[in-house]
Amino acid sequence: MAHRWKNTLTDNDVTPERVFLNRRQIIGAAAAGLALSGLGGRAQAETLEPTGWDDITSYNNYYEFGTGKGDPATNAHKLTVEPWNVRIDGLVDRPGDYAFEDILNKMTIEERLYRLRCVEAWSMVVPWNGFELADLLAMVVVQGGAKYVAFETALRPDEMPGVHRPVIEWPYVEGLRLDEAMHPLTIMATGIYGRDIPNQNGAPLRLVVPWKYGFKSIKSVVRITLTDTMPPTTWNKSNAREYGFYSNVNPQVDHPRWSQASERVVGTGLFARRQPTLMFNGYGEDVAGLYAGMDLAKHF
Repeated sequence: MAHRWKNTLTDNDVTPERVFLNRRQIIGAAAAGLALSGLGGRAQAETLEPTGWDDITSYNNYYEFGTGKGDPATNAHKLTVEPWNVRIDGLVDRPGDYAFEDILNKMTIEERLYRLRCVEAWSMVVPWNGFELADLLAMVVVQGGAKYVAFETALRPDEMPGVHRPVIEWPYVEGLRLDEAMHPLTIMATGIYGRDIPNQNGAPLRLVVPWKYGFKSIKSVVRITLTDTMPPTTWNKSNAREYGFYSNVNPQVDHPRWSQASERVVGTGLFARRQPTLMFNGYGEDVAGLYAGMDLAKHF
């Protein structure tokens, strides 16, 4: 299709899976208690001892299963992911409840190599499998008045022990402007490193927007709504001073509690030289036009 993104990253850019699996130890050594979140630069990681696949599931942010980094690994097995339905409604011609398997049968699944970064400025390149959100929206036919896309995470108190505590407002919600959602870099991910996404990482379907911070990549999506007004987003509702609607990677605008101007490559060691964080996570050539004329310090 004409809108496909031309990926310039290669297998040589990918953070080795064993390094990605070890990110808990790497990041924990740098800043204990800080969680992973999306952002980025190219990874040229040194070799670490291999670890099991389970390590990828042992250090996560997924408050529906608890606020501790190990809570999702302990509790997410309770989440039932088969069958899974996604309600698509609002300003579309074909609203309805769509079975996950039916969606997959209609989509073209591709592997993408995305540059990701954690909150303490460790960068990596991670291969996601999934399909372009634009293809899903084309399937339901977006109406002319739509300007935004709202997303909602599953809310299942019987399966998600964390929702019994009001740490954030439930259910978890996110949103994109329609042109951001239609961009070929924006995907609905179904796998990582060629495997199904683990429950605690957002199974069976999560958003990935690689030029934005990781909290924009909403997990376990059950509803997608097309709307003509800007939708609320969870972290903006919780703390608007720190979390704006757009949440673009912008090294020129510091988070109120830390600088975002530089980062380290995963696997290069705690005392490795930092490198400048790239505007829009290095995807400026692809996405800067979406924000032409906007004050990105005001619309952060």
